[in-house]
Amino acid sequence: MVATAPATASATASATAPIGVFDSGVGGLSVLRHIRAQLPHERLLYFADSGFAPYGDKPESVVAERSLAVAAFLVANGAKALVVACNTATVAAIKVLRAHYPDMPIVGVEPGLKPAAAATRNGKVGVLATSVTVAGAKFLLLRDQVSASSHAQFLLQGCPGLVDQIELGDLGSPAIRALLERYATPLLDQGADTLVLGCTHYPFVLAMLGEVIAQATSREIVLIDTGDAVARHLARLLGTAGLLNPGVETSGVAASDVDASGVAASDVDASGVDTCGVEASNLEAHGNVASAILPAVGESGTAGLAPSSATLQSFTSAGAPALSRAFANLLGIAPPVREVLI
Repeated sequence: MVATAPATASATASATAPIGVFDSGVGGLSVLRHIRAQLPHERLLYFADSGFAPYGDKPESVVAERSLAVAAFLVANGAKALVVACNTATVAAIKVLRAHYPDMPIVGVEPGLKPAAAATRNGKVGVLATSVTVAGAKFLLLRDQVSASSHAQFLLQGCPGLVDQIELGDLGSPAIRALLERYATPLLDQGADTLVLGCTHYPFVLAMLGEVIAQATSREIVLIDTGDAVARHLARLLGTAGLLNPGVETSGVAASDVDASGVAASDVDASGVDTCGVEASNLEAHGNVASAILPAVGESGTAGLAPSSATLQSFTSAGAPALSRAFANLLGIAPPVREVLI
C-alpha cells in the first residue's frame, strides 16, 4: 500500500502540475476525452485500476480505501487536482477524499439524475449503474432530493457483469448485447423515456444500447451522460483556484461561467457529491434515441493512431498492453502506459 500524501499536498501546487484522473478500469477514458478536448494544454495522469476491478461488486469501505491509495499515488506524482472518473468510487469515496485533501480541487461523477428529471416527458427515468452505485446512501439521498423537487420517478437498475465485459474490449460482443437487453428492456417496459448512463464505462456501448432500445420500443428515448459537464466543472474549479495552466484554452469556460451544459456551485449537494449532468438542451436526436453529444470513439480518425501527447501519462494496476489497446480502440491515441503496484 502506498503511503498517503500529506493532506496539504495541493497547497503549493503549480498551475503547470498535472491533473490526476482515475477509474476502476477503462471507463474513465469516456471522461478523459472530454477533459482533453476542453483543456488541451493541461498535463494529465490517468490511472486504470484494472487489477482491482470491478469496483461495483465490492463493499463501499473497500472501494473508499482503494480510492485513497490510488489518489495518494497520483498526488505523489504531482497531481494538482483529482477527477474520480468512476460513479462507484464517487459514491463510496468522494467525501473521504475531500476530507483528506481539503485544499485540492476534486471532481467526482454522479449519475445525471437532475438533467434526466429535466429531460423526461412522462416523469419516468431509468438509471443504469453498478450495484454499489444504486445501493449507495449518498446516491439514494440524491435520488430522493431530485425526486421530491421534480416529482420524477427513478427506476434503478444495477448492471452486474457489464463493466467486466466492456473491460474486455469487444464492444460489439453478444455478451454485452445480452446484458444490455437484460438491464435496459425492463426499464423501457416500465415506461421510462429517459435513461441515465450511471457508469463511465457505459458511454462506450452507446451504439449497441441504441440498437437494443430500437428493438424494444419505437418511442424516443433520451440518454444522459455526464462527461462533458464534469470537464467543464473541473475547468471552473481550476480557474477559481488559480491552477489553470497558463495559456490554456478552456472552450470559453471561465471560472465564473455556468452555461446550459455545466455545473454550478449550487449543484454540489450537502454531502459533497457532484450532481453534475448534461442538460436536455444539449441532446441530439438519433432515430428514436436522443443522446448526450459525445465525441466519436476513435477520435483521431482512420489513418492510424494519433501521435501520443507528451502531456498524458497513464498507469495501470494490471497489464499495460490491455490499457494500451483501450487507448487505441476507444480514443485512437497511444500514450505511454506503465504498470505499477499499489
